[in-house]
Parts: sequence; C-alpha cells; structure tokens
Amino acid sequence: MRDLPLSRVYQLLEPGPVVLLTTSARGRANVMTMSWHMMVEFEPPRIACVVSNGDYSFAALRATKECVIAVPAVKLAQKVVNIGNCSGADVDKFAAFDLTPKRASHVAPPLVAECFANLECKVIDTRLVNAYGIFILEVLKAWVDPAQKNPKTIHHHGFGKFVVDGRAIKLKSRMR
Repeated sequence: MRDLPLSRVYQLLEPGPVVLLTTSARGRANVMTMSWHMMVEFEPPRIACVVSNGDYSFAALRATKECVIAVPAVKLAQKVVNIGNCSGADVDKFAAFDLTPKRASHVAPPLVAECFANLECKVIDTRLVNAYGIFILEVLKAWVDPAQKNPKTIHHHGFGKFVVDGRAIKLKSRMR
C-alpha cells in the first residue's frame, strides 16, 4: 500500500453512470452533465444528486423542483463531455449538440430522445442543498428506448478518464 492524495479519493467511489440532467425555466430548456448521483430508495424510486450552485441548472432546479435524468449510451460520450464543458448561461445546448428534446408527461423539462432511458423527476427534499448541493428526487415516470439494445454506459474516473460498462455477470442474490 502507498499513500493516495485525498483529492483523488472521488476517483475510487464513482457513484454510477454519467447522465444528463434537463431543467426548464421561463420556457427555456437546459441540459447539463452530471456524475454525482445515487439511488436512495427503490419504491418509489428516489435519487440523491449533486448540482452545484455554480451550475446554470441549479437555479432552475431549485425554483421549479423538477427535472429529467437522461441516461446516455457510450455512443454519446463525446457529446456528454462537451455538454459538461460549457454553460447553459452561454449556450443553447440542445441546439449546439444536436439533441432532440421530447415532451415529458409529468414535468416541464424535456426528455432527451438520443438517450436510452429518461426519468421524469420531482424534487422532494432540499434540506441538504445549502450545505452540500444535494437534491433528493422522486422518479414520477421512467422511459426506455427499446431500439437501443444492450446500451453501455460511461463512468467518470476523473481527469478525462472514463470507463465503459463491461460484461455482466450473474451471481446468486436474495435481491430481485
């Protein structure tokens, strides 16, 4: 064993696939890249996610209390990184990155048609927002694109390094 700088610990505990988060405020949709999220409940599905108050999407999420989490496959990896490298304050990201907004059924922010899954969410708890930027979301509606067979997700390991889902293994478990 050797010392690991504390600034690199986050690279060991990557929470899940890189996703896109859409918001909508004053009739304008935005999309941002998000890596920090986790499931906190199964039924109803609840997700904790970190959106920094420095992110353009923060104000819209806080004000409207709704969003969409869109899950991209690896084929969108470069777009996902490019989306994360600019601000919605300066760029219409749907237009700039040729993404297709689709009307959601329960929230104003759009689904992202190019993603293999979309989760319509409402904010149900903001108690950790001021201290940590953590929003607790409840999924109201989930969508999948049946045309995208066996999509592979990307996982951020820091400093421009991403890992793509590998082969799946099945082990005996009591969980369904």
